[in-house]
Amino acid sequence: MASHIKPQPNFNRRWFLAGAAGGALLPAAAAQAAGSNKKQKRGIFADEMGTAKDDLEDKVADFSYQSDVLAQWIVDIWTGPANNPLITPSTGTISMTQYLARSTAAKAALAARGIYLEKPIVITEDEYDAGFNLADAGLDRTVGVVLVLPRPTRPTLAGPPLLETAKLLMAITPNGI
Repeated sequence: MASHIKPQPNFNRRWFLAGAAGGALLPAAAAQAAGSNKKQKRGIFADEMGTAKDDLEDKVADFSYQSDVLAQWIVDIWTGPANNPLITPSTGTISMTQYLARSTAAKAALAARGIYLEKPIVITEDEYDAGFNLADAGLDRTVGVVLVLPRPTRPTLAGPPLLETAKLLMAITPNGI
């Protein structure tokens, strides 16, 4: 009986799924309520290389994933050296060469944990919030996998159990890898 129902003309399945997965519509609603008509470009995009942040449109779906190995990896990054090659640099203009170095470091770090991906990259929550474009990092949407590292200011780093904190943040898109 429901097979004759046609989708609404303005319905976008990708935006619906991204909103359902992580509440991605909430920041946009808050910005609109504050009087701003400019849409925030949070997320991971697959637009052409060099596309201006305000012009990004091809959003890749967000999702979360639970893994003890990845949760421990988050803890290791949080408690490790500040200039971790997985996420350095994370501000300013980052070249494709720097992104590719980060991808190579992520591939090696994941392989050491038994996870084998062709082109992974770790980005910070700030990079996610600013809008991250796969093409600017030299990654293709068919092989690129983007992992978002939760801000180290989210947990209390002064004591255990950081592992459980990392697991909780992984359950919240995009706060966890």
